[in-house]
Amino acid sequence: MKRLFLFAFLSLGLARAGEQTAEEFKGSVSVEVGYRYLLSLPDGYQGDVAKKWPLVVFLHGAGERGSDLEMLKKHGPPKLIAAGQKFDAIIASLQCPSGQIWNSHGVKALTDDLIKKHRVDVDRVYLTGLSMGGFGTWDTAFDYPQTHAAIVPICGGAGVQWLIADRLKHLPIWIFHGAKDPVVEPALSQKMYNALKNGGSDVKLTLYPDLMHDSWTAAYGDPALWEWLFQQKL
Repeated sequence: MKRLFLFAFLSLGLARAGEQTAEEFKGSVSVEVGYRYLLSLPDGYQGDVAKKWPLVVFLHGAGERGSDLEMLKKHGPPKLIAAGQKFDAIIASLQCPSGQIWNSHGVKALTDDLIKKHRVDVDRVYLTGLSMGGFGTWDTAFDYPQTHAAIVPICGGAGVQWLIADRLKHLPIWIFHGAKDPVVEPALSQKMYNALKNGGSDVKLTLYPDLMHDSWTAAYGDPALWEWLFQQKL
């Protein structure tokens, strides 16, 4: 009788140890980022103090990380501006520190700071990036889907976020990629395009048939991209 009692006691103890309880955690996390950036103001910005301007935030690729802002002039909008191209917009080219990748919350915080410090038309805030910056563009848009009037991710990807593509179905998007890209698979852009298109999104995909990883030179060098971008409004 004693053995039976002991067995029953142990069995009850094991059942309690294996029970599952439903728990909920709520908290906040602070992230500190140190993004430096190049800022280009449009002609006429200083003269008309009442006018608000579009803002383009540019995220570079992995090769331009560090603390030397001159490196940003190798590609994308900073390269075009250094060569003399004019934009009727504020262009902020961010730099990611060495050993890091783009943090969507940091990009959003800096964007908010730019809006606070400059005369930005909040209905015409745009985000674009190449390679690692293309990934950062997708990530930031998914985390903050109501911030931008349009995004332009170039030779990037969004991982499994195609599963929640409807989160961006309201957002004008133009995707660029080289069909022969050996660094970032073009299928990543194609998958996002398909998911967005199937959800009724206003999305465009330019797949350059003969280009490899560098599809950004052709994309940013196309006046049609900039004409389309600046037409978009919230």
